[in-house]
Amino acid sequence: MNQAEFEQKCRAEGYGEIVDRRMEAHHFNPEHQHEFDACVLLVDGEMTITRNGKPEVFQAGDMCTLAAGTPHTEKCGPAGAHYLAGRRFKQQAAG
Repeated sequence: MNQAEFEQKCRAEGYGEIVDRRMEAHHFNPEHQHEFDACVLLVDGEMTITRNGKPEVFQAGDMCTLAAGTPHTEKCGPAGAHYLAGRRFKQQAAG
């Protein structure tokens, strides 16, 4: 899947924001969670995402999703990681 296809898929599924990010080699983000659903396409490098105690390794071309509020860690491989992430925020009730 290329970047244009990924962006089209994200928009069709309600991911209103798409960010392009890079992380350094062996970078580690300790357990955290996001306030948005995430859809991630790894463009280059390698990233291990651990959720529910289970590590999953993603390489270039792999895609994954994380529901808002899912505790997880992120660790990059020896070449770092370049990824695109779609963010889908929960809509607030009209007040």
